[in-house]
Amino acid sequence: MDDVRPLSLRESKQATLWSERFELWRDFLRRLWASPSARIGGVIVLLTLGIALGVSTLDSYDATRDSSLPNRYAEPDCIVAFVRSYLSDEPRMALGDISCKLPFGADKIGRDIMRRVGHGMSVSLQAGLIAVTLSLTIGTIAGLSGGYLGGWVDSVLMRIMDVILAFPSLLLAVAIVTVAGPSLRNGMIAVAITQIPVFARLARSMAISIRNTEYVTAAKSVGAGHSSILWRHVLPNSLAPLIVQTTLGLGTAVVETAALGFLGLGQQPPFPELGKMLAESQQSLASGKWWVMVFPGAAIIMIVLGFNLLGDGLRDVLDPRLKK
Repeated sequence: MDDVRPLSLRESKQATLWSERFELWRDFLRRLWASPSARIGGVIVLLTLGIALGVSTLDSYDATRDSSLPNRYAEPDCIVAFVRSYLSDEPRMALGDISCKLPFGADKIGRDIMRRVGHGMSVSLQAGLIAVTLSLTIGTIAGLSGGYLGGWVDSVLMRIMDVILAFPSLLLAVAIVTVAGPSLRNGMIAVAITQIPVFARLARSMAISIRNTEYVTAAKSVGAGHSSILWRHVLPNSLAPLIVQTTLGLGTAVVETAALGFLGLGQQPPFPELGKMLAESQQSLASGKWWVMVFPGAAIIMIVLGFNLLGDGLRDVLDPRLKK
């Protein structure tokens, strides 16, 4: 029989630590799955991310081969054929006989709306993720530094945040993009700037509540520096509300990116973007071509709804006051 080497004290502590982490993650996932908002929002977010990643990976958008004038304002063949066959008095068609060449229809120059919506979702999610990452990073650093250090550092940083908050977020984003020039990159930067104060104020409030706790005082007593305390103690204990705000901020960033695109200040043609597609569909809607506006608008609603529901679920799970 082979001899089994006993675990050393260090290995035993490491195994115990991994076991505790596993139990924490399992409890977190169990509580997250128990939340209806988190379940529905998570499914919607995974669906939208899957569509965006799949379309952008498998289909390289080429504007020169996207238009087809013979398909100009073609109806959504799957939906229209199904409604006419199953919800009217006409003879029903077999599902296999229903054509699905243009499931979402085509626009005024014959472009496949389903394909453009998929690429537009990819652009919106990419812009939202980058914008929120920038605002989260800058806002968290500013808020934690100001809240922990206090004094003139806190006053200067918070006055800067007050100046940004003095402007309506969308108008400030429009002004920044107008000065910098219309483009998706400038739009992401503008949206990030408008959201920095939200994360900064949240991080500052957490830092103020944590800086006088016993474990921070103990860290100071053994000679830990400010950067070490911020990184090892203040930031980890501030993550829960920041994660929730990040999830909610993604929905806001997607809406503001679509608004800039609607005004012609975001992604520039011919590459599709959901807000720009809504702007181009106004004339089509007036002539009864409802599908040109409905599907891009539904994509925006689905993305924002998914992140908002997921954020609500995460807030319920991560709030210790709601833990049974």
